[in-house]
Formats: sequence, structure tokens, C-alpha cells
Amino acid sequence: MNKSEFISAVAEKSGLSKADAKKAVDAFIETVSSELKAGGKVALLGFGSFSISEKAARKGINPQTKQTIEIAARKSVKFKAGAELNESIK
Repeated sequence: MNKSEFISAVAEKSGLSKADAKKAVDAFIETVSSELKAGGKVALLGFGSFSISEKAARKGINPQTKQTIEIAARKSVKFKAGAELNESIK
């Protein structure tokens, strides 16, 4: 399911117009993004939680040249599914 299909599904299930559903989905994405950027965590009870994971700097190997390269430290988004979500897909 891509974003436009998701927006259509939200509009259908909520009774909103597609334009209003798009605004709601965009607002959700923007809110989660800004909270994570600020270093926070977003927990949606029954669905899951979004958080930031710190990846340490490490050494890697370029497979073409077999030379050792330095991979910089970075932050990545982590999602942990909630219990209700896990149960619903079994």
C-alpha cells in the first residue's frame, strides 16, 4: 500500500473526504517527524512506538576494492510494534 492508497483507505474508514484524510495523514507524518527530530519518542497505545536509535561509527569494507572504510555514526528511526498490532496479524 502506498501513500495515496493509504489516504484513500483512511478517507473510506473515517468518512472524511480524501482532501481531509490527506491533511490528517500529512499532519501525522509531520508531527511524528518533528518529535523524533527533537529527540522525543512517539508511543501510540495498541499500535506501537517510534523512537530514535543511535548507530555507532564502525569500520566496513568496500566490496569492490576490499579497502577498509570508516562508516560514520548516525541516527535511525526505530519502530516497535505494540502487543495489539502483533496479535492482530497472527
